[in-house]
Amino acid sequence: MRHRVSVVKWPIRLNVKHFNTSSADKPDGSEIGLPRTQCPIQNHRARSTHAVSTVFEAINPSVRSWEEVPGPKPLPLLGNTWRFIPYIGGYSVEHVDKVCMSLRQQYGKCVKIAGLLGRPDMLFVFDAGEVERVFRSEDAAPHRPPMPSLNYYKHTLRKDFFGAEKDCAGVIAVHGDSWAAFRTKVSRVALSTGAAAQYTEQVADVADSFIQRIREIRDENSETPDDFLNEIHKWSLESLGLIALDTRLGCFSSSEGSDSQRLIDAVHTFFLCVGELELRTPWWRIYPTAMFRRYVAALDTILSVTLKHVERALESSEKVSNKSLLQDLVTAAGSRVAAVAALDMFLVGIDTTSNAVASTLYQLSSRPEVQESLYEEISSVVQGRQLRAGDINQMPYLKACVKEVLRLYPVVIGNGRQLTKDTVICGYKIPQGTQVIFQHYVMGNSDEYFADAQEFRPERWLQKSSYKHPFASLPFGFGRRMCLGRRFAELEMHVMISKIILNYKMEYHHKPLDYHIHPMYTPDGPLRIKFIER
Repeated sequence: MRHRVSVVKWPIRLNVKHFNTSSADKPDGSEIGLPRTQCPIQNHRARSTHAVSTVFEAINPSVRSWEEVPGPKPLPLLGNTWRFIPYIGGYSVEHVDKVCMSLRQQYGKCVKIAGLLGRPDMLFVFDAGEVERVFRSEDAAPHRPPMPSLNYYKHTLRKDFFGAEKDCAGVIAVHGDSWAAFRTKVSRVALSTGAAAQYTEQVADVADSFIQRIREIRDENSETPDDFLNEIHKWSLESLGLIALDTRLGCFSSSEGSDSQRLIDAVHTFFLCVGELELRTPWWRIYPTAMFRRYVAALDTILSVTLKHVERALESSEKVSNKSLLQDLVTAAGSRVAAVAALDMFLVGIDTTSNAVASTLYQLSSRPEVQESLYEEISSVVQGRQLRAGDINQMPYLKACVKEVLRLYPVVIGNGRQLTKDTVICGYKIPQGTQVIFQHYVMGNSDEYFADAQEFRPERWLQKSSYKHPFASLPFGFGRRMCLGRRFAELEMHVMISKIILNYKMEYHHKPLDYHIHPMYTPDGPLRIKFIER
């Protein structure tokens, strides 16, 4: 298998007609003082969103119009885009968590942000019952909010690669039949029983390497350096490379300019740029901005490095007899599908997993009693031996700790859908094409769904009566567009944390860190954690 990634030639010829302003950028008359409307059909389940809308309107003529949905009022010409202008608008991309909290407090459980230049209107939903109803009534191929920049990269700039085979563009920034066909090919392997568990011992070996890496990078006070998060990124890439490419990439010994460090840097650049490109006015559709050029270069790096390692892994796999995820994908769907699946895994699987682990370590470092409970559980299972497949399933408190961190500090603070039909949500008729954001960060931190929501209590996940709705916290999504790599990500996180707890006690002796979007939801500042040998 040989693929070549062509060099970007500027200027890109873009059709300015793609730069559309939402039709709802006119003032909608919504005011802060509108009463909050109780969602009238909570827990109602239907077979399709279209059916829900039709049936509901037939039996309840009080369904309110889109214009009546509360939310910040757009200005003429500027819409609501001005609110995201630094130092002027008051809405910060870096602190969308605080923006969403404010929207919930000010407008209620269903909030409209209309008039975003170059973007569809958005609806923020803070009601877990409505989240469940929408998810359970989805069609066979639900649409997530599009990523126009990634869609342009896959289907225009690099269509020679992603369009070379039918239905081979991956699952990210892909929708409809093409998405469904690709997902079916990959899910047969990635979601099969035991697909992740078979990697327990190999992932544990990577975690052992990281344990040793901590010993090497600690200072005289046994604290980690300011760039400790980058070391966790290396661990995540090493683990994912083992799963997706059947190889150890050597990340812990990587240096500036190495493939592994280039891949880490490129993924980080991708996430930093995509938030700006997708949430701010998309000038890149008119001309290739400096940020868009960085974004394309990062994607080219991820693609080229991934393809090189896929080719190498496929060549070496012919010499070994043991089956792997990569080999299974090649057998089931072909080498190109395997390569694109690996690319998508790197795009969404490195920063998300590493930031989840970083956040968990930070939260545990100030809770010695939780660490001791974890140590007792983990040590009683492994009893001095190496981790084996099935061990993690005997560690419910470990799983509960990770769930609790992701409830309070989800690395991706919301899930989304783009409506393919007019749909009734929270008693309002929401038009087709609207981007609906299910705000799990806000719901996860709400006393309405979790008793004493601001308290860190992993035990709540061991007693179902202590939380009130399973759809309030969905760190991996739900349904057909749920994260395909969930089982692998959970395996990596659980193994890593269990290994650290077995080897170290953790302490944190610096000022508390706030969280921000950068590009995941992560502690804002250096993770100078003290690791004390057990």
